Amino acid sequence: MNPISLSALPALPFSPSASLAVFVQGVVLSFGLIVAIGAQNAFVLRQGLRREHVGIIVAFCAAADALLIAAGVLGMAQALGERPGLARVLALVGAIFLAVYGWRALQRARRDQRMDAANTGRGFTRRAALAQAAAFTLLNPHVYLDTVLLVGSIGAQQAAALRVWFVAGASTASLCWFGMLGFGARWLAPWFARPLAWRVLDGLIGVTMFLLSGLLLRQAVVG
Repeated sequence: MNPISLSALPALPFSPSASLAVFVQGVVLSFGLIVAIGAQNAFVLRQGLRREHVGIIVAFCAAADALLIAAGVLGMAQALGERPGLARVLALVGAIFLAVYGWRALQRARRDQRMDAANTGRGFTRRAALAQAAAFTLLNPHVYLDTVLLVGSIGAQQAAALRVWFVAGASTASLCWFGMLGFGARWLAPWFARPLAWRVLDGLIGVTMFLLSGLLLRQAVVG
């Protein structure tokens, strides 16, 4: 659904039907933005395939989205919109981070890997997995553009009594998406028992990270 048309909707008076309508609006908008190939989604997918700390990663990503969406609705959207210099700094940091991760993914693609239900090989500790999830979430400027600026500015247009329903809808969409991505990935485990499949996955992730890094670098330089 087109976010512009959503933002054009008038604020609805408080009522059960209005609350449901705003809740659904938040779900649709959030799904439209979050269902895309990106660094955060690629990381959650990979951890789901490896069955490493999936629950805590899904919970962290969903909670971070919920907090950023709520912050945007409460006024952070206007604050960041008035500081284009901050957006450039975030873009530059994100570009560097994605380039490093892309290089590491391409290095993994050169090695034979396979999924073993009993032994997933070298993996992250819980603390390291959370650190990676936090980096992909909080160092990605697109996360702020989507959740804080776009979703936040649209949610802020709702009546004060309905904003909580908009935040709840958008947050529910985020939780459902990350849950499907993390826990649903295990159904692909038989296919990823083959080393070639891991090479293809890491190769695609590496190329995607470099492309995203280039786009962010251009955004940081050109503005």
